[in-house]
Amino acid sequence: MAKKSSGANDVERGRWSAKRKSEAVLRLLKGEDLDTLSRELKVNAATLSGWRDIFLENGLAGLKSREVDLRDEKIAQLQKALGATALRLEIAREVIDVYERKAGPLADGKSKL
Repeated sequence: MAKKSSGANDVERGRWSAKRKSEAVLRLLKGEDLDTLSRELKVNAATLSGWRDIFLENGLAGLKSREVDLRDEKIAQLQKALGATALRLEIAREVIDVYERKAGPLADGKSKL
């Protein structure tokens, strides 16, 4: 029996791309039988059900690897922190500017903020 494609090697090793997972999920959503599809794809029925549930809840992004999801979450947290820090800096500059207009410079020369 011939192998289907080089992508089949990844499936045999248990590695599924988000695209391949979504193709399997779409087949389920179109009405294919879970057990039949599970046997054909050589994937546990519970795994296929889990992919379907994740897909319905999160779309294609949910089927991507957890490592990528964790990095994306960390990036979002860092961007939020950076935005908050930039806002605090802008507010501090405004406070200093208002103070210096009313009371004069905070030190010898202009503030460096």
